[in-house]
Amino acid sequence: MNLKQLIFGGGIKADTRSTSELSGSIQDWLPIITVTDGVVITKDRRAVKIIEVMPVNFHLKPPQEQQNIIHYFASYLKIAPNSLQIRVLTQRLDMDAYVTKMKSFHAAEDNEKCRALIEDNITEVSFVAENDVTTHRFFIAFEYEPQMKARTNTIKGIAERMNVEADMARRYLELCELEVIEPEYTDNATLQILYEMINKSTSRRVRLPAGVFDMVTAVHGVWEV
Repeated sequence: MNLKQLIFGGGIKADTRSTSELSGSIQDWLPIITVTDGVVITKDRRAVKIIEVMPVNFHLKPPQEQQNIIHYFASYLKIAPNSLQIRVLTQRLDMDAYVTKMKSFHAAEDNEKCRALIEDNITEVSFVAENDVTTHRFFIAFEYEPQMKARTNTIKGIAERMNVEADMARRYLELCELEVIEPEYTDNATLQILYEMINKSTSRRVRLPAGVFDMVTAVHGVWEV
């Protein structure tokens, strides 16, 4: 059993609820079957693509650039999928890596006054991260629509067509001076996004281990030569 089966349960061809989908369990209420080629397959047979976009501060742009951004974004909306959604994931800022680094400096510091300063810095940063500072991640999501006309009426064919649609969105958004993140392994990145969206609090302190992603890539032949 691979990671996607462990998280989402079952295979794409299964129409009935698995015996492992106990009432009230995650597999029972989670509407996702699997992720393939970076495309989410839901239990009601929809295919959904999620892409992450790095934002820009529109108000800091000069007037002419603002007009260009509005023009190109309006042009994209004319040809965008009807199901297009813009989603925002808001979370408290994760300062764990910074705090860990400062603690290592504290352990290696001999000067008591410097140690006290580092302690104050750790306390202040931790307080701000917990109470004031938030991060925002922006996503565009859309689902497969009949007018997209996949090359073949299969999960693989639909995923290919969805990725073509994502490439088109990327080209238009680049004209709007927006960067679309292109992960090396789209299944891994999509699994991580879903995990963080569904488990906003838990995902801040419990990370999906790197070894879990190795399971997925090995199953799909990425590491096998």
